[in-house]
Amino acid sequence: MASFTELVESSNHHHHEKINIETVNNIEIISVSASSSSSAATPAPASSSSRYENQKRRDWNTFGQYLRNHRPPLTLSRCSGAHVLEFLRYLDQFGKTKVHTPMCPFYGHPNPPAPCPCPLKQAWGSLDALVGRLRAAYEENGGKPETNPFGARAVRLYLREVRDLQSKARGVSYEKKKKRKRPTPPPPIPPPQLLSTSVQLPLSSPPPSGKGALPFEL
Repeated sequence: MASFTELVESSNHHHHEKINIETVNNIEIISVSASSSSSAATPAPASSSSRYENQKRRDWNTFGQYLRNHRPPLTLSRCSGAHVLEFLRYLDQFGKTKVHTPMCPFYGHPNPPAPCPCPLKQAWGSLDALVGRLRAAYEENGGKPETNPFGARAVRLYLREVRDLQSKARGVSYEKKKKRKRPTPPPPIPPPQLLSTSVQLPLSSPPPSGKGALPFEL
């Protein structure tokens, strides 16, 4: 199989592509930027949605180029989840994330104090985001959701395996922090009702009887 550099350079001698790998919050962002010798580079759009769409288009073009350079060449209709896994493993050679092996003394150490010969691989977050963009691009380009190779069960299991392996090897947690529920405020206390202290006496009352009663009428 051709190397990624050969894969990129073989597209067109008038149109060259270059792989860009950026690291943001320990997550590598893989992209392939297109440039032309006859035109100046255009600035990246400021909108996050536009950046996402451009990134998705570049990823889709890169995967299509990978299929064309595959031996034997593959068509998109024949692409399966196994080919997606092959593509993801192929990208590991361009990774920048140190993944310690169980035999390494820094296994599980988030900040190793010294270098080690452990391999560099693509970070889980990078692969997970890449698969998400390619999954959306597949359906936007006419693919059916039920035959989407990027949504195959084997791909989901592979990403989960990479996440767990890198989490243990690097001593970091990829679990999303649960949002704390805001405590519900207590119901408002109703204002105290004013109690009436006046006592209404009857207009007429019968004469007292029993002890202390007068023995004669006035």
